[in-house]
Amino acid sequence: MRLSLGMIGGGEGAFIGGVHRMAARLDDRWTLVAGAFSGDAGRSRAFGQGLGLGEDRCYGDWRVMAQAEAARPDRIDAVAIVTPNHLHHAPARAFLEAGIAVICDKPLTTGLADALDLADAVARTGTPLVLTHNYSGYAMVRQMRAMVAAGTLGAIRVVQAEYAQDWLATPLPGNKQADWRGDPERAGPGGALGDIATHAYHLATFVLGAAADQVSAETSRFVEGRLLDDDVQLRLRWAGGARGQLWASQVAVGAANGLRLRIYGETGGLEWSQEDPDILRYTPLGEPPRILRRGGPGLSAAAQAATRIPAGHPEGYLEGFARIYADAADLVSAHKTGQPPPATALDLPGVGAGVEGVRFIDAAVRSAAADGRWMALDEENA
Repeated sequence: MRLSLGMIGGGEGAFIGGVHRMAARLDDRWTLVAGAFSGDAGRSRAFGQGLGLGEDRCYGDWRVMAQAEAARPDRIDAVAIVTPNHLHHAPARAFLEAGIAVICDKPLTTGLADALDLADAVARTGTPLVLTHNYSGYAMVRQMRAMVAAGTLGAIRVVQAEYAQDWLATPLPGNKQADWRGDPERAGPGGALGDIATHAYHLATFVLGAAADQVSAETSRFVEGRLLDDDVQLRLRWAGGARGQLWASQVAVGAANGLRLRIYGETGGLEWSQEDPDILRYTPLGEPPRILRRGGPGLSAAAQAATRIPAGHPEGYLEGFARIYADAADLVSAHKTGQPPPATALDLPGVGAGVEGVRFIDAAVRSAAADGRWMALDEENA
């Protein structure tokens, strides 16, 4: 079943909007039919019509779009929210209340109170919400999750996550992407923390199948005049005994998109890097390392379901993103027909993962302000 999609944000000059549109098209599960691509009605209309949309479904205000689409017999099945962070909560709430599924960029909101409000709206309306933590869509990430869940590594002891970039190593005045990410009013309380550390944190918790309980954080602003952190170093504790470290930086000169996860248990270890995403290194205790390849033999059903093409043909960022959209299509279709969602949709990050991500940011910011004191992530510091 092909579903209809709307979009808020993602207009001219926006990076992530184009990524969402490509990802939604990749598996032929979604058709973009409506959008409020800009707060300027004329620019939104011009951009939408340039994508082939009808003029009557190119809106200049997401509020008008929510009301108009809810009233249409051919209304959209879901809306993708690809705006700066401060414009996630209100549109998501409006579309959830209208019974239209939401596919939202991370972090879910800029504050915990708003995240909890969306969790309440999802519980009350029953309307699906999907968070686009796209790295959890990679086949070999899902292989890691399956191996940890199966006990292949034994009890988990050590978690090492990092996400290193260098694109903010110098000031970038006038750069649209840098401007809003460095503005606390639009990005929220975290810079690199909210932008990329949340990806590394979600990746770790997705693979482990459990959120952390406590965090100790140090945040830094290395570029003069910057209002939000550009480098964060954290320690994490899990209730089951696992201990972790997480480093995220946007001033690591020479690093491009260095998202990496290493998991070590009593009987084995796993290593994965986003820059070589088809490869998973598995080392059983006392044995030589083994290389597992996407599309190769011996992989889990979850990894096989996330594989499109044979081994040796690289799959990466867009395919991982598209896996989220394909699974979201399964979830929304099941919701529309009153059927239980398929197993593939159960790996989707939803509103719970969104709340956990905002809790992570909140606790890390509080910890950094208290010289790294350990903070509980379940404190509702709304």
